Amino acid sequence: LVRPSVSLWGAPVLLVKKNDGGSRLCVDYQQLNKLTIKNKYPLPRAFRTRYGRYEYVVMPFCVTNTPTVFMDYMNRIFQPFLDKFVVVFIDDILIYSRTPEEHGEHLRSVLEILKA
Repeated sequence: LVRPSVSLWGAPVLLVKKNDGGSRLCVDYQQLNKLTIKNKYPLPRAFRTRYGRYEYVVMPFCVTNTPTVFMDYMNRIFQPFLDKFVVVFIDDILIYSRTPEEHGEHLRSVLEILKA
């Protein structure tokens, strides 16, 4: 999920205990969100800990543009299927079909895109 980073910038980070006993990495992107130019990509994703600087290799949460960038990506990769048998909203994918057989074909098409 993360890799070491050489970025000169880094947001503060805190580990928060979850209800199930696990931990969640919470990065404070408030200062970044104040300076972010809306809809600019790629987003700065570095954060700092006492062990060094790291950056996400996946889409981080709590960054102003994250939902916009992710929705744009989802719409682009599923464009051939949108309004034919797929509806996407952020990380939710709805696949609809007329028959169980057709649904199997649609499901395979979506899974192929996700595997790519």
